[in-house]
Amino acid sequence: MEGELVAQPPQDAEVLIVGAGAGGLILALSLREIGVSCRVYDAVPELKAVGVGINLLPHAVRELDELDLVPALDRVGIRTQDASYFNRFGQHIYTEPAGEAAGYPWPQFSLHRGDMQMVFLEAVRERLGHDSVVTGHRLTHVETHDDSVTAHFVGPDGEQLPSARGAMLVGADGINSALRSQFYPDEGQPIYSGLTIWRGATPWPRVLSGANTVRIGWMSVGKMMVYPIRDNIDSDGNQLMNFVATLERPRPDSYDWNAQGRLEDFFPHFADWHFDFLDVPAMLQQTDPILIYPMVDRDPLPTWTFGRATLLGDAAHPMYPRGSNGAGQAILDARFLAGAIKRHGVGDEALAEYDSVRVAATSKVVRMNRQNPPDAILREVHERSGDKPFERVSDVISDEELRAISERYKSVAGFQVEQLRSRESLV
Repeated sequence: MEGELVAQPPQDAEVLIVGAGAGGLILALSLREIGVSCRVYDAVPELKAVGVGINLLPHAVRELDELDLVPALDRVGIRTQDASYFNRFGQHIYTEPAGEAAGYPWPQFSLHRGDMQMVFLEAVRERLGHDSVVTGHRLTHVETHDDSVTAHFVGPDGEQLPSARGAMLVGADGINSALRSQFYPDEGQPIYSGLTIWRGATPWPRVLSGANTVRIGWMSVGKMMVYPIRDNIDSDGNQLMNFVATLERPRPDSYDWNAQGRLEDFFPHFADWHFDFLDVPAMLQQTDPILIYPMVDRDPLPTWTFGRATLLGDAAHPMYPRGSNGAGQAILDARFLAGAIKRHGVGDEALAEYDSVRVAATSKVVRMNRQNPPDAILREVHERSGDKPFERVSDVISDEELRAISERYKSVAGFQVEQLRSRESLV
């Protein structure tokens, strides 16, 4: 375009990455590993540790281990040991080992999302240079050319910024991705599940093993997920305890991803959940702030790639947070794309392989998270018991059925123990 200011990227910007979340940062580290230059652009003026809890499952940690990030994750997170399920009366349904306790060669981590992002960000800046991540650049649109792509940005106040040109662009810019909106302009708002989530974290004594992911209840009567995300945070040995409360609610008038929630809007459903292993109402009452989110996803797309631009992570396949798998799939995207570039070079063949394999794989996970994620265990017990206490859980559901639900999800998501042990490296 005549008169346009285009910033020709330096030699370290062969691949332009839009978004400095887990997927974008791991892609940057993976590209450095194979000798391909890149630069990361993010819309926020300053990258800060935000969010609440997150789990990194063994299939993701395998990839992070190959990037030598496990020691840094150990400094900020907790190696998850087990996962337990209870009904809303506090009766135990099922416990299964997690991570290394389940026989994986790699751990599962429970940690603060902000801590995870800062670990990845520090690694990128240390290994690629501080100027490898550029903040205050919000993508507006891209132009694709035969063998390159041009990205156009504005600053925090909407001011026009110099454009950037590279051989490939990867949009890892989240559920409200500007690149996805350009590719699919008529897609509209994310799809509301009928469920609203309240989240928070507060200092709390150890629960069960002290490294457990606890799921309680069911959506129609109140579901609670609780797990620690930092260890020994004070002189009393408390942990930072993360909770996720979920309830069926009408679709909100608008989606606000940064809204603060009100305790009174969901507390009554959990007010009598005083269990011998956890006093839920006491934990909720001492939590501040509380955040609120609509549980949303999007329908799987037929393709993520147009010309030399493609999508990754939540921009490509936002999914319900019911399998602790969103960040993990973004990390797998990044590693597979880097592997495809290693095999084919920065060009159309790499993008074609990436699109073919990862669109199909993540579409299955999106659908599974809607229908039968691991917390389907709670649904089965809730429905079969008529939401009543049971004398023996075996009268409601067998151990074989419980294991089958869990194993089915692991198979679709790609992290059964033997499945993960036997597959080749993605890069």
